[in-house]
Amino acid sequence: MSDLVAIVYPSEAKAEEVRQKILKLQKEYLIAIHDAVIAVKTGDSVKLNQLVNTTMTGAAGGSFWGLLLGMVFLNPLLGVAIGAGAGALSGALTDFGINDQFMKDLASKVKSGDAVLFLLIKSMTADKVLNEIKDAGGTVLKTSLDEKKEQHLRDTLATATQPKAA
Repeated sequence: MSDLVAIVYPSEAKAEEVRQKILKLQKEYLIAIHDAVIAVKTGDSVKLNQLVNTTMTGAAGGSFWGLLLGMVFLNPLLGVAIGAGAGALSGALTDFGINDQFMKDLASKVKSGDAVLFLLIKSMTADKVLNEIKDAGGTVLKTSLDEKKEQHLRDTLATATQPKAA
């Protein structure tokens, strides 16, 4: 079962920095994620910065299959055009990973300019991952973790925002 974690950062750049750290840790097999999305609130609207662009992926796949079908019917260009259009449409209608509406609803509760990093975590080595991201700070908005793990996450991220003792 996967765990959802939503952490608020003061800017999209900070959230992207943490997402890149998470992706690096995934290459080191310290964390396995299904999805990592940044939601940015600007005024009254929320923009999602998805890890996977389903529209582009669908268009590419549709172009390939359209080309193959077009070659069978001796019109490859028409096949590519129809395939790309159908693939882009199906990709745009596909919701991969975390539900888009859920993310927009949750991100609408933060102040304008803030960014929320949503992570759908399959598994992780918690102590090593937290050690890597704790300096970025952030505020936990929502998790599906049990109370003890959630409190540990909150405490770890809070230490980055506190001034260091001299």
